[in-house]
Amino acid sequence: MTKPTLAVAIIAKNEALHLKACLDTVKGWVDEIVVLDSGSTDNTEEIARSFTDKFYVNDNWPGFGPQRQLAQSYVESDYVLWLDADERVTPELKESITAAIAKNQPNVIYQFSRLSWVFGRYIRHCGWYPDKVIRLYPTKLTQYNDALVHEKVEVTSAMLVQTLKGDAIHYTYNDIHHYLVKSAGYAKAWAEQREKKGKSSSISQGMLHALGCFLKMYVFKAGFLDGKQGFLLSVLSAHSTFVKYADLWVRTSTDTPKD
Repeated sequence: MTKPTLAVAIIAKNEALHLKACLDTVKGWVDEIVVLDSGSTDNTEEIARSFTDKFYVNDNWPGFGPQRQLAQSYVESDYVLWLDADERVTPELKESITAAIAKNQPNVIYQFSRLSWVFGRYIRHCGWYPDKVIRLYPTKLTQYNDALVHEKVEVTSAMLVQTLKGDAIHYTYNDIHHYLVKSAGYAKAWAEQREKKGKSSSISQGMLHALGCFLKMYVFKAGFLDGKQGFLLSVLSAHSTFVKYADLWVRTSTDTPKD
């Protein structure tokens, strides 16, 4: 029986800082690497092309879900493994992935945990670990949904989700500025998505959700065990939560300028 083939798929923009280190962890044991760029202005393309000739560009940003769908359309392998440029596959996770591919079980898709390095520390609490994400599946079996942000792999009742051993290391934020820019983008996409669905919000809703976010992460999810980084991450997450509700409120409940 022919061994199933495996592709790594990545959507990226201005990921020169991380991309080489990410692809180094899959080089030599995957059959195909697909990178879909959304308009990088750094040397992301040069780095990607040093690993693969399957580099594509779609700078008409459709949202995370549709962009992943487009990237998957370029995959020719039997299985697709999704990575973000700021992630690294550990040796233990690599072994789990290759073993799963060798078994080639029908209608089985795979999730694994991510261990995030944030502001100089691995975050093992705050509700951030184990951060299980579905990232490996037969290419023809499923794909990501249409969500503009916080997109997910579509899972039906006929599919079995199995958890792989090993973590992906996630270098999620380079610094505070990177966090603020990234979270602002997510907040904007979230508010746009809710607005399209006819949803509205209020400042008080934003305050309540922000407070709930902080208490959940720092107290109930034991973020205090992650030291100063746990406190900082909880505060920043509460801020981001408030911003997305405030953004939706401004979009749907405030007046436009009068002539």
